[in-house]
Amino acid sequence: MTNQNVIISERRSGFDSSVISLTPAVSGSLPQPGRVIAVPAKKSFKNIESGAGDHAPKITALLDSMRASSPTPRSSETENIKSWIAHHPSALNMFDEIINASKGKQIVVFLDYDGTLSPIVDDPDKAFMTSEMREAVRDTAKYFPTAIVSGRCRAKVLNFVKLSELYYAGSHGMDIKAPAKGRNYRKGNNQALLCQPAREFLPMIDEVYKSLVEKTKSIPGAKVENNKFCLSVHFRRVEEKRWTELAEQVKSVTKEYPRLRLTQGRKVLEIRPSIKWDKGNALEFLLESLGYANSNDVLPIYIGDDRTDEDAFKVLRNRGQGFGILVSKSPKETNASYSLQEPLENINMLVFLNIAGYVLSKPFGGVEKIVLTTKISEEIKPKPDED
Repeated sequence: MTNQNVIISERRSGFDSSVISLTPAVSGSLPQPGRVIAVPAKKSFKNIESGAGDHAPKITALLDSMRASSPTPRSSETENIKSWIAHHPSALNMFDEIINASKGKQIVVFLDYDGTLSPIVDDPDKAFMTSEMREAVRDTAKYFPTAIVSGRCRAKVLNFVKLSELYYAGSHGMDIKAPAKGRNYRKGNNQALLCQPAREFLPMIDEVYKSLVEKTKSIPGAKVENNKFCLSVHFRRVEEKRWTELAEQVKSVTKEYPRLRLTQGRKVLEIRPSIKWDKGNALEFLLESLGYANSNDVLPIYIGDDRTDEDAFKVLRNRGQGFGILVSKSPKETNASYSLQEPLENINMLVFLNIAGYVLSKPFGGVEKIVLTTKISEEIKPKPDED
């Protein structure tokens, strides 16, 4: 794993369970409590600031990236969509394959928040998840270790989700904590896992936040969100004719902080510490904390909708285990294996997993469990629309 600046309150217990048995196993090896390991800064990285030349070309590249974050669909894309879906089929339609791959393995579920558990909305403070989604996530955590991995700060995501039995990785995985309460895959009541590889950047982040709020206050619709270890400048409500001005204002602030990097998501500009840490690192850290650092007995499932989730999808590809599921209505270049159209489909996906968790926890034979699970999922699977 990548070097980390990490604080562990207690040595964590891992899992050594198959698809038939969800029981704790021996403790995994983790850094000793209070152990601090330096995280090297990135020497180079590809982002929207990476163009050569003077200030103008960089602003142009930034604007191009901002426009690309929400492309306008064209009717001519129909064939491309069909081709894309053929390579990234619906996770609902391929659920049998997912369950069969989980035989003899412990499923671990990772979920992005915005666009995955909640719809994308104009006001980021109103990105509420439905009660049905919350119930589905709660049930998932009953059967499988479940983590929320978000660009939002950990406290804000917890306030949205309101489930204390989950792992939370906020600020793109730079702030990780274990459940306040858990089920059979967690030992003890007061254990807490805390990973904050960018703690030294906190004063700098606060300073940049104040500067960005001042610089952008004259641009209607612009909103700067402090996510503790990173900042988000939302421009979903900004008129496109003002994007150039917004980009210039953001650049005028970030150019004074070479240790920070500027990246871009869905209608949002993000300022993060330039360290080797992202959602992919967070996924690896959580798997290691559960005792699955170099294990073949685990099946990670990561569901996300944004380009920042690609780091986690790529980790799963490189590990050669688990499935990335991209939530998207339009074709995107992705390392995900499967797709879902929208958060509503994600509810169905979690319901499928919960049925599997319930069935697989019962005292049947292994083959019987697989057959029963796939049969039930087939019964509730949405039927394709008739032509």
